[in-house]
This record gives sequence, structure tokens and C-alpha cells, in this order.
Amino acid sequence: MKLLRFGAAGQEKPGMLDKDGQVRDLSAHVADFAGEGVSLEALDRIRALDLSSLPVVAEPGRIGSCLASVPNFYCVGLNYAKHAAESNMAIPAEPILFSKATSALSGPFDPVVIPRNSAKADWEVELGVVIGKEALYVSEADALSHVAGYCVINDMSEREFQLEKGGQWIKGKSAPTFGPTGPWLVTADEVPDPQALKLSLDLNGATVQDSDTSDMIFGVATIVSYMSRFMKLVPGDIIATGTPSGVGMGMKPQRFLKPGDVMVVRVEGLGEQRQEAVAAS
Repeated sequence: MKLLRFGAAGQEKPGMLDKDGQVRDLSAHVADFAGEGVSLEALDRIRALDLSSLPVVAEPGRIGSCLASVPNFYCVGLNYAKHAAESNMAIPAEPILFSKATSALSGPFDPVVIPRNSAKADWEVELGVVIGKEALYVSEADALSHVAGYCVINDMSEREFQLEKGGQWIKGKSAPTFGPTGPWLVTADEVPDPQALKLSLDLNGATVQDSDTSDMIFGVATIVSYMSRFMKLVPGDIIATGTPSGVGMGMKPQRFLKPGDVMVVRVEGLGEQRQEAVAAS
């Protein structure tokens, strides 16, 4: 299934994309996609519905984040070998974990707001993993059975805030609109191998990131299992699994976002995003 949320910001309704590309309204059956609303049991209840009986939304308008909110917004750093190299950082021996503020979550086509006093706003196409079942001390062999589905994430970063201000990375990752997510939550049954997906990002029409998830240092099953050694993952948690090479910080000379720049962000089978960068008011 391809699940989505449509409507004005703060007034989104849950929907599903049918085989003809039409949006079907799920709001009579589903409160929203968040927390237990994306648990494996909740997804099974949606599968049991007669899709053809659901109303067609002729003009869905704005597409919001595929998740209304998230209990936790986790991220994995330096998880592609070439990205670690361009960042002049060693390949990690274990997954590097950090968080984004959950208030960074935004729609896949909403503008990205460059924060006040920002000089180094950067882009990062990533595969997003949405948890559908509590995971604590799970094995790698069992890890993917705890995944509800996958989505596109642009893990926006402000590199000066992240790397030059001291402390942890979260403050360079968490500005409002720094977590474009969606357009769809694609259920795990439609993604047989999360380590075989192409992903790319275009900046102003030129491709700057172009890779696939087979280049991950730590795959999705490893990440979920590893994280569950230290915390309990719960339904609705989202994990941004790292970005390939081609970020602005790694360019020579470095290139960072300015107002008017346009990003197009894709992960194979999971849809496409588009954001225009704007200055903070």
C-alpha cells in the first residue's frame, strides 16, 4: 500500500493511492497516520477494506508529510562510505545515532526555510524507515518484521550549527521544515529488499546525489537490531538511515542552499519530493 496525507497544513486527511494513481479517502476508517495508526495491526485493518468502495479524492491538493507526527525522529550518520570520505571522517565501526526534533517534520512539497543566521544549509536524500511493532533486543534476522514501511526523507542540515557550535548534532538538524517526509508511506510488503533502492537528489535541475542503498555501511536490518539494544523502538518512530555522497559540505568548493534553490528528492518506488528554499522571516 501507498499511504499519504492530503490537505492544508494542520487539516490533513489520511488517504491511499490506488492502482490507477487516484487518491482514496480513508478518513472514515482511519484517524490519522501516527503512532499506533501505523502499527502492523492498523495496516492490516486498512488492507482488509474494500478499496474500490472508498471515495475518490478528485483534487487532493497539498500532500502533507506521510506521518502526522512521530514519537521519535532518529537518524544514522555517516552511513555511506563515499559520504564519510567526502566528509573527511572515518568509516564508523558501529552506527552513529542522533535525533532530529520531531517539530522538523514537514510535507514533501512544502518550502524549506533556511534558519536565521544560517550560512551552511545542506541537503541529504535518505531512505526513511517507519517502525510498526515494538522492537527491543531484536535480532537482525527478525528486525525487518518490525518495520511498517518506508518513505523518502530529506534530512536537511545546517552544517555550522551541526559541526562548529559544539555539543551534539541535533541543533544542526532540527529547524522547522528540516524533515520533509513522504509523499507516501510505502508498506514493507512492497519493498522486498530495502538494500536495493536507487536514491538521488537534484539541485536546480542538476543531479548532485546519485547512489543506491546497497552502498550503506549498515543496512536497515542491522540498524533496527542495533538500535533495539539501547532503546525500545515503538510504532510510528521514524529512522533516517543516512545519505550518500554529493552533499554541499563535500563539494569543492562547498555549496550551500540559498533562497530560490530547488531540490527534487527521490527514492526508487517511494515517490518524489520537491522543495524550494526560502529565507526565514
